[in-house]
Amino acid sequence: MNTDRIYTAPKCEQVTATAICTGHGGVDERRCVPVLADCERHLIERVRDSAFLARCRQGAVCIDELKLLLVQQGLYSSYFTRYLCALMANLPANKQVLDLASNLCEELGLTDDSAIPHSVIYHRMLNHFGLAMDGQRPLPGTRRLIDAMFDHCRDPRVARGLGALCLGAEALVPSIYTDLIKGFVAAGVPAPAIEFFQIHVECDDGHADTMRNIMIVLADADPDQLSLMLSAGHALVDARLAFFDSIEAHYKAGSIAAATHASPEEAHRINNMPDVQSGSI
Repeated sequence: MNTDRIYTAPKCEQVTATAICTGHGGVDERRCVPVLADCERHLIERVRDSAFLARCRQGAVCIDELKLLLVQQGLYSSYFTRYLCALMANLPANKQVLDLASNLCEELGLTDDSAIPHSVIYHRMLNHFGLAMDGQRPLPGTRRLIDAMFDHCRDPRVARGLGALCLGAEALVPSIYTDLIKGFVAAGVPAPAIEFFQIHVECDDGHADTMRNIMIVLADADPDQLSLMLSAGHALVDARLAFFDSIEAHYKAGSIAAATHASPEEAHRINNMPDVQSGSI
């Protein structure tokens, strides 16, 4: 299964940020805001078109594959506060830092309506399934997703970090997690066991709003920043799709190994052999 997806923007998206944003006073919000909204909708469509999420919506993902997802998602999410701190370090204004600090406080369980760190809630979910991240290694798609997010959030060009964490993550979370919930429910998992996903379906829209407001301000000061934001969002969706592909490939290879008593390496080779009957060679 090929995990090196490359996104080519449709002609309608291949416009300069200056052409989109510049008005008499900098960004014309009547034009800039819809561009960001259109990008978000397109990215949500791209990620929900993944085979893995489609199978979740259909109730066609078995519990063992969902458990693999939980561990790999946990490895990626365990760095979330560090992604956020890296991004905050590059913000140009103290007010922007304070705005994102509210997101950080919520993640750390330091707010009245979020008194438990989200990492603790995630570990509770893992415990319910008898899982732990200790000693687990990221799959290639997971490593790619982690590296891509760090690369963007650490970039001094803060527009890349904002695009990655907002368009390529927080704005997608409600849709991704809604589909995952459907997969878990279809597998017979009780709702309290996946509380983590429920919480983030409800709260991450606000997180995305905070970042989106900062993005609009930055684009107002420099319209060229918008193109960096959009490309970052697409880069992170590319990585997220590779993440899902990696989970599917690893689970399938494990299933083949169990059925044929082949080594994991041999199972991976079998999994990636061309399908002669389909005429793919």
